[in-house]
Amino acid sequence: MPDFCTCGAQLPPDSLFCHKCGKPQRDVIAPEPEPESVAEFVPPPASPPPASVAAELQPPALNFHNLVAVRIAFVVAPVAFLLSWIPALNLVLWIAAGFLAVFFHRRRTGVLLNVRAGVRLGWITGVIMFAITTVIFTLTIVPVAANGGIATLFRQQLKNPSDPNVREALRMLETAPGLAAILLVMLLMLFVFITLLSMAGGALGAKFVSRNQ
Repeated sequence: MPDFCTCGAQLPPDSLFCHKCGKPQRDVIAPEPEPESVAEFVPPPASPPPASVAAELQPPALNFHNLVAVRIAFVVAPVAFLLSWIPALNLVLWIAAGFLAVFFHRRRTGVLLNVRAGVRLGWITGVIMFAITTVIFTLTIVPVAANGGIATLFRQQLKNPSDPNVREALRMLETAPGLAAILLVMLLMLFVFITLLSMAGGALGAKFVSRNQ
């Protein structure tokens, strides 16, 4: 680098410009600007929905608080009860009641029930059928039992009424506590048969509907 500028002024060491005329004394290389880094946008993780929204998204539980399930059971149960008086059809109709309840629930709500939910809906239908059966049973059997008709009916049906055990059972039918105990046992057996068969029908209905889907 020269010690003097073209204008005749003496330059200090390592000067870039002339202090007199301002002429640059060497080329100044401007640094290239660095490219601006663009930060990649990362979307925040989706937060889970609030508990109230999640509860609305889930189907309601199958119990007696579920109005849709109860309405379907109240439609199916009376029809199955009326047709169950046909001989040799009551067991089939108790199963069909649970099956149809699941089928109509799928058509009404669009919810695909699993086997466990089908069993619960079948149980609701069976309980309603048993309630209807209990009312009709009470209205028809109790007046007959009050007049001793049940003991007479059993004597006509039994082949060996002279057996000591049979005679003891007939004596129980002639007393109010014994008659009440036998009627309660009959109702308990009806409850078990109706609800179990209806639950089995609900499980079959859930499998059938899910298979078709």
